[in-house]
Amino acid sequence: MRNARAAKPVIESSPDSTLFERIGSFLAEHGLSPDPAHYAFAFAVLSAPTGPLAKTVSRLTAHGVRLRAHDIERLAGRVADDPPTVRKRRAATSDANTDTADALVIETQQQVDDFAQMMRTMQAETAGFGRDLARSAASITQMAEIDEITRITSSMIARIHDSEVRLAEATAETDALRAKLAEARDTARRDVLTGLPNRRAFEEAFAGRDPGAGPYCLAVCDIDRFKHVNDLHGHGVGDRVLIAIGQAMATECAPHLVVRHGGEEFAVLLSGVSLSHAAELLDTVRQTVAQKRYRNRETDTALGTITFSAGITAIHADEPAETAFERADRLLYTAKERGRDQVCAA
Repeated sequence: MRNARAAKPVIESSPDSTLFERIGSFLAEHGLSPDPAHYAFAFAVLSAPTGPLAKTVSRLTAHGVRLRAHDIERLAGRVADDPPTVRKRRAATSDANTDTADALVIETQQQVDDFAQMMRTMQAETAGFGRDLARSAASITQMAEIDEITRITSSMIARIHDSEVRLAEATAETDALRAKLAEARDTARRDVLTGLPNRRAFEEAFAGRDPGAGPYCLAVCDIDRFKHVNDLHGHGVGDRVLIAIGQAMATECAPHLVVRHGGEEFAVLLSGVSLSHAAELLDTVRQTVAQKRYRNRETDTALGTITFSAGITAIHADEPAETAFERADRLLYTAKERGRDQVCAA
């Protein structure tokens, strides 16, 4: 456990600011909606700034860390929606858009595949017909008395050859379109910033895991005090930190699946390893990341040590992804509460 650091006030306010204004600032800072339950919690914290609740909140939010749903509930507050519901609502729009895009891609790709097959069939048939006509024309030209038939047949052969060329071009275009559609499907499952697979890819891998390749474990990892990095050095630097840590995790965890699950959170789906071995692997990755030294390339300012905390759990047979993820998420919060930069397994 690290040495405790002095906690900053819950909300730094001017003498003229009202309690109502401070409550509004508190809700905005922690991403809480203007729900009566959230107002009640904020009032309890801010109305007694020297009380035990305010001091606990100050400690939890040191270095710009936001309160999470688990924190509020642990402090006897109530969140407007349960954490799993919140997670689902935040992802609802993205899920709907991705589902619609996926459906359109699959439908279009099926149509392209059918069209490509039709083109190939037509190409094969016209090529055979053209060869037959060419052989017939060769025989006919030996009969000088029917020059007109020869001319007509030759014209037909030329037209068929032209059709074959156009069919070949159409087939090439459909093949190129199929390749682009396959690329689009891959892009829909890849995080734009880090290049890692995204949450959609994780959900599909979880649902499609092979029972014979088990046991399986799930780790949820979160970069410690990432908001502080963004606030101090800017989002551009924060993005590069996400890329660097994501790539380090993917390299160290290979061949297991590492995805960017959202924000500064990564998930790892490990197969064929026990929980103890999975925890050892994640702890090795944690140490590797903590040993790296990052700098702001624009100012050459050292960013200091960047670490992450992780919660890891064994996946039970037939349990949904949400259940395993919530369990790993709770273990992640335990790791944060114990001082960060550690792995908590259960």
